Amino acid sequence: SLVFLFIHIVPGDPIDILLGDQALQTDREAMRETLGLNLPLGTQYVNFLTGLMHLDLGTSFTYNTPVLETILNRVPATFILAIVAIAIAFASALVLGIWAAYHEDKWQDRLALAYSSLLFSVPSFWAGPLLMIVFCLWLGWLPVGGYDSPASIILPAFTLSMAMSAMTARLVRMSVLENVRHDYMRTALAKGLSKRRAFVFHALKNAMLPVITVVFLQAGVLLTGAILVEAVFSWPGIGTLLMEALNSRDYPMVQGCILFISMVYMLMTLISDILYAFLDPRIRVGGVKR
Repeated sequence: SLVFLFIHIVPGDPIDILLGDQALQTDREAMRETLGLNLPLGTQYVNFLTGLMHLDLGTSFTYNTPVLETILNRVPATFILAIVAIAIAFASALVLGIWAAYHEDKWQDRLALAYSSLLFSVPSFWAGPLLMIVFCLWLGWLPVGGYDSPASIILPAFTLSMAMSAMTARLVRMSVLENVRHDYMRTALAKGLSKRRAFVFHALKNAMLPVITVVFLQAGVLLTGAILVEAVFSWPGIGTLLMEALNSRDYPMVQGCILFISMVYMLMTLISDILYAFLDPRIRVGGVKR
């Protein structure tokens, strides 16, 4: 509802973008009537909600195709980018967080924390062009953008994974250190288990519970971060589609994209809660008989 309201009060007329400034007034009025923009805003809102109840998000002004169909065509590209970014972030965060926790309060720990702080502080809209300049223009190792080859996904996925990797690495470090100080770790060491084996097979296993939950939550956040990254690297996903719709004042497409991103974020949150309960039997509902 807020998106519907804001997109209609933002300056700019989609008719000007579709027909241009030199179009005749009769053509403008005919186009406005065809798109339903001549109706009162309240009527347009009711029509939007009515269509939403039937999974009809309307027709795109720009593409003249159903919004839902256009979004679903862009979903694979965004999901591939998100999955690769999550894999990079989780793998690098796991290595960095465990390495920092294993060398607590040593130079390795301080170096890992500094590196994660740097990754978290660099905005994606700045890191993306910088990586493009270095690896595409200067070195020529990777393509500038697009969706043409498997190498095209490396830079956008790495750019998208930076903030998530930094935050998850700090969480891994904190969670591992918390579990290292528990009684079961002292028991394992007292029984003769080496520090490394106790660290890997006891502390790390329990430390992964909150990490997995946060990874699923961050998966939803990645979709919002992908908007800028996809625009920078010309990646043909939902983020690029949303930016194009905003620039062309394509009201149905903007509403559909934001609604889709919101639904995916809610779904990831639900999955993280269910998965946490599955992994940790202590918090399962109905486990205690009354």
